[in-house]
Amino acid sequence: MDDIINATLIALQQRIEELEIQSALQEETIQSLSDTIARLQQTLDLQQAQLRLLYQRLPDRADSGGEPFNPASEIPPHY
Repeated sequence: MDDIINATLIALQQRIEELEIQSALQEETIQSLSDTIARLQQTLDLQQAQLRLLYQRLPDRADSGGEPFNPASEIPPHY
């Protein structure tokens, strides 16, 4: 009877260890995904701000020369 109880306890202990390992790996994966989502959100926020800036500049370009706005003809400010 004691052998059966000991075998059951050992099996349960092994299962608990497996579950703890699995839980730790899942926590690591969740943290990694959370970090990735945060970086993507920052990138998205930056791109939206840049797009808003471009849309604000479009009417200025259309009014100034009559020519359509062409980003390829833009000279960066550091030139």
